[in-house]
Amino acid sequence: MKAIIGRKIGMTQVFTQDGSIYPVTVVEVLPNVVTQVKTVEKDGYNAIQVGYEDKKPSRVNKPQKGIFEKAGVTPKYELHELQGDEMQNYALGSEIKVDIFSAGEIVDVVGTSKGHGFTGPVKRHNYHIGPKAHGSGYHRGVGSMANVGRIQRVVPGKKMAGHMGHERVTILNLLVVDVLKDKNAILIKGALPGPKYSIVKIRSALKEQLHKKEVKELLNRTNAE
Repeated sequence: MKAIIGRKIGMTQVFTQDGSIYPVTVVEVLPNVVTQVKTVEKDGYNAIQVGYEDKKPSRVNKPQKGIFEKAGVTPKYELHELQGDEMQNYALGSEIKVDIFSAGEIVDVVGTSKGHGFTGPVKRHNYHIGPKAHGSGYHRGVGSMANVGRIQRVVPGKKMAGHMGHERVTILNLLVVDVLKDKNAILIKGALPGPKYSIVKIRSALKEQLHKKEVKELLNRTNAE
């Protein structure tokens, strides 16, 4: 399994030679620099820690400064761990670039969903609203708390108002439509979790049996009339 860290830019669409359309999300994937290599003997598991996007040295605290100096790399804003057999081939200070993936591969994307703050049960759990007539005293409430008289309390797990979103979300089996090496970007079919400019992790699909799918030839708009 292979993986890389990128930044979600937004959605667009690309056209194929036969006129069909792929709705895609553009993910900016700058070179991921290996800042730590973790092993079973020392850390209890195998993984590599990668840094994403350069950061001013003046904004780095002392513990992180030691990590970057030991790896011999410039400070980074984001630090994430990547696991997988193929990731163990990268040495300290090496770079993982966007061409680790290619068009037609099936991937999983992990991100943090959009945060909606404190929301009511209608928005959070799709509850049905009450009557809208003027005489009604119930419109968007949580509804009855009754539990058939068995216990005199609210049962744990009751769907109520509360914090919505800002959770780790994984979207499985997405198609890589194109890899733009010169622009450090990957085009992935469909929507990805999280707001624009949020960090996402792209990894090899865990549940997909066919590792590649045929992608139609894209239209080169620079040469199109």
